[in-house]
Amino acid sequence: MTATTTTHSTDVLVIGWGLSGLVAAAEATAAGRRVIVVDQEPRTNLGGQAWWSFGGLFLVDSPEQRRMGITDSYELARQDWFGNAGFDRDEDAWPRRWAEAYLQFASGEKRAWLRERGVGFFPVVGWAERGGYGALGPGNSVPRFHITWGTGPGIVAPFQAALEQAERTGSLVVLPRHRVTALTALDGVVTGAQGEILASSAAARGVQSDREPIGAFEITASATIVTSGGIGGNHDLVRAAWPERLGAPPTDMLTGVPAYVDGSMQAVSAAAGARLINGDRMWHYVEGIRNWDPVWPGHGIRILPGPSSLWLDATGRRLPVPLYPGFDTLGTLAHLRTTGHDHSWFVTTRQIVEKEFALSGSEQNPDLTGKDIPLLVRSRLAKGPTDPVQAFLERGEDFIVEDDLGRLISGMQELPGGDALDPARVREEVVARDREIDNDFTKDAQIAMLRSARAYRGDRLIRTAAPHRLQDPSAGPLIAVRLRVITRKSLGGIETDLDGRALGGDGAAVPGLYAAGEASGFGGGGVHGYRALEGTFLGGCLFSGRQAGRAAAQAV
Repeated sequence: MTATTTTHSTDVLVIGWGLSGLVAAAEATAAGRRVIVVDQEPRTNLGGQAWWSFGGLFLVDSPEQRRMGITDSYELARQDWFGNAGFDRDEDAWPRRWAEAYLQFASGEKRAWLRERGVGFFPVVGWAERGGYGALGPGNSVPRFHITWGTGPGIVAPFQAALEQAERTGSLVVLPRHRVTALTALDGVVTGAQGEILASSAAARGVQSDREPIGAFEITASATIVTSGGIGGNHDLVRAAWPERLGAPPTDMLTGVPAYVDGSMQAVSAAAGARLINGDRMWHYVEGIRNWDPVWPGHGIRILPGPSSLWLDATGRRLPVPLYPGFDTLGTLAHLRTTGHDHSWFVTTRQIVEKEFALSGSEQNPDLTGKDIPLLVRSRLAKGPTDPVQAFLERGEDFIVEDDLGRLISGMQELPGGDALDPARVREEVVARDREIDNDFTKDAQIAMLRSARAYRGDRLIRTAAPHRLQDPSAGPLIAVRLRVITRKSLGGIETDLDGRALGGDGAAVPGLYAAGEASGFGGGGVHGYRALEGTFLGGCLFSGRQAGRAAAQAV
């Protein structure tokens, strides 16, 4: 190290200030330990990717579910989780144990633990990843997606407050613009980290910052916790990890996380002896649209769709059963990668859009994020799309709005990639689907699912439009949306035991090293297996951060 190196010493070092890092730091300081938190970004990014999130949390047998008439249980949730995960590898041993422990947490103390910290929930429970296969197959059997009141910032807030309180008392120090380049070790024990101090930056939250080094640092710690997130902001790493079972990676992808989600700590952790597992398991969405008002490069927004839109591939052919909007993310991704095109289409109506289109992200949901009840009533229950959705209808490059099906198809053809479209096929799919609506009886499984979904009053109230013909003038205008893959989550990562201790290639703990959050596959190196049930990413950060923070504090 050079003469400009600054040195620090602490009990617990946390690398990364996303949700899992904040939780780990809060737990360690609550146990009386001194903590340093470092991150390569300016402090405007405190809370990391969680701040940008919709704030969905997976809970089991909650009061919110019971009030909505939903019967849930640990046993049913376990059946869904393991049917969804598809654990099938020797390296899934710890992920399986993490899944069992997390399910106990989600069906037990998770909600009360959050409520003690002031976290509240929107009363209507959402139904994500509906499956559509058999009882033992992928998907949620019942609605379990609980939206945090305040969305992502609402779930970050209590842990950020704990960090700031610990700063005031002197038990915690935050060091922004500290980029870790190596973990240090002595006699096989990780003793902290070293790296570059970057020039200060006034970049706003999420905006890409520079990487100009102005000095060096070294931090000595009795325990080091890696909470640095995944790889979704680095398309080269995403493509390198892309599995053959999903076909070729897209040439054209949108980015669903800020550029700082770069995976830089993966190689650093591996160099210190941590074992990385399940790197080929990933969670990218197929309902991505380009943000008309981007924050970071290639900024994409995910449509959180209700179940009614007609989903067509790039040529105009309808996706197979049960690949409907909101049913099976991974299955839809795998199918679309066989088509030879990087995009697909929703064909829908204004009536469907105004009830069923939600946009992922705290900034796209000002009513929920701002805890603004009057705005919530106006935007969710009144006629018309929410203001953020309306902005995309008017300004989004991926949207076509027309009163006539022929003009809609022509507009689709004019967008980049539209030359692949078979106009006759699109018309045939729309007309055939509309004929099925004319009776209460149908052989169309999607229409049958729509009618079934509306038996759940949460869907009927705010999530699923009354079934209608797409060409019904009273439901119009017609709307087409071009969709692309949007990068998001790494499902694999650093293998850990249930205390969050990083494990080496021999299965033994790497002394002094812990991991949590997306860096550890949300627990164990891959608690989700191949698929996520949704609402489980933030929950995985909470649970793994808590486990690692408590264990590291106890080990000091």
